[in-house]
Amino acid sequence: MTAAAGTAGTGTGGTAAAGAGAGGAAAAVVADRFDRFTWSDTRAQSAGLRELAAELTGRHAGAGDLLTDVFLAAYKAGPRVREAAEMDATRLVNHRIVTELVESAEFTELRRETVGDPYAAAMAVLALAGALRRMLERGREAQDMAERAAAGTAGDPGAADHDRDDDGDGDRHESLGDGPDPDDAASEDAAPDLAADAAQRAAEAADAAARALAAAVPGIRGEAGNAAAKADRAAREEAALMRSWGVSGGELERMPFDGRARLAERLRTGRLAQWSELIGRFRQMAAAERARKVENTTGELVGVTLGDDLSRIVPSELASLGLPELRAVFAARYAAGELMLFDSQGEQNTGRGAVVACVDTSHSMYAAGPGGVTREAWAKACALALLDQARAAGRDFVGILFSAADRIQVFRFPAAEPAGIARTLDFAESFLGGGTSYQAPLTVAADLLAAEYDDASRMRGDIVMITDDECGVTERWTRDWNDAKRRLGFRVFGVAVGAPRAAAAGSVLEALCDNLRSVEDFTDVHAAADLFRVI
Repeated sequence: MTAAAGTAGTGTGGTAAAGAGAGGAAAAVVADRFDRFTWSDTRAQSAGLRELAAELTGRHAGAGDLLTDVFLAAYKAGPRVREAAEMDATRLVNHRIVTELVESAEFTELRRETVGDPYAAAMAVLALAGALRRMLERGREAQDMAERAAAGTAGDPGAADHDRDDDGDGDRHESLGDGPDPDDAASEDAAPDLAADAAQRAAEAADAAARALAAAVPGIRGEAGNAAAKADRAAREEAALMRSWGVSGGELERMPFDGRARLAERLRTGRLAQWSELIGRFRQMAAAERARKVENTTGELVGVTLGDDLSRIVPSELASLGLPELRAVFAARYAAGELMLFDSQGEQNTGRGAVVACVDTSHSMYAAGPGGVTREAWAKACALALLDQARAAGRDFVGILFSAADRIQVFRFPAAEPAGIARTLDFAESFLGGGTSYQAPLTVAADLLAAEYDDASRMRGDIVMITDDECGVTERWTRDWNDAKRRLGFRVFGVAVGAPRAAAAGSVLEALCDNLRSVEDFTDVHAAADLFRVI
């Protein structure tokens, strides 16, 4: 951290403690008014911070200042911890706690997640709450002695009694005699001795407080390192959770504090929370497949061939156009289709309409496969990666959850609108149960693409059918389905999740799909990698 933070440890000795007066700083971390406003605003938004502050301040004097210091130490880009000699004597325990936190390697790692992010810094404070309670308890003896020392230096507690008369009416009375009262004279003579005694007691209390604080330091230091490590793990897990669900940093910054906290809790405890790593892996794999696409070609480059497609011409051929005597040769080779061109192979990404993912949520999809990964979790992860794929291509996405013929749920994600994490989670967490019907979801999908064609004249949509079951379709429905495919030009991809029967040759799913793949190992996200190269 900073050099100042490294030298703040001198506050455990008697000299530093004695030098810290009642008029010193209450805050260990130097802050400006903008920092203080950030803390006040964050605390006002967080019920958890307010409850923690109320609890700690009810038991420990100065706990409110400690929470401010810990927040700013996590939030500020370059926090500076004051020297112990600058601190109020009653805040030396706070100073020691903050110093041990800032100097720990674990807190440095934690700050990678919290710097500049008020929410993350507040979450770090809440994650450190248990350790802060214990560290304050370890320093309680030193705190009590420091408060007694500060009270002893505030003045002679008997001074007020000296100025009051016996009847307590607040007015001083002279004796009935003509001269000064002998008792008053005696009291005045004794005043210097009383002041000296009070100063002596304050000095002794300050030394005792310094010794108590020094004795508490090893425990505080151990608590600080362990607590910072725990808070760092919590911050990293939450950040990874947000990334796996595709929540961008900008979207998080726009969320109110409590709304972001509720989202984090939902992601941690939702029905698919245990599969967030799988979802993140799918999304990363889909992004990698998008990056592999070669611009202006129909697939991956595999060599050189001859032809007349100027969009794939080898750059060296263009050199002929720079020499007048070779231009005629170039024209002749072009006319004969003998120009050297980059050769490529693979499927062309021709989709322009919406991407529609039909996800089977029948009862059998709830079954667990290898590694405990359910078929439903795999299917939802694949569908969310398709959502990312559609948004990257500027295409609408529609998620259709289906089971029996009368159980359909449609989630629309227009390309022109933000996806919205709340709706994405609703799509991921919904489960219908029951049997399986192919006709119902595919009919809805075809109707959606037909409406898109009628409204925006967009063709060539893509339908992805993700299921683990096999069921029949009627002959009349099949004729209507084939007519819709010819009219709208959409493609149909099938993913048989852990169901060899559905992917078998001659199955209904194979007949309905242009491209069918079977996934047996649910933990291998690359089993569907080629799907994201062509959609």
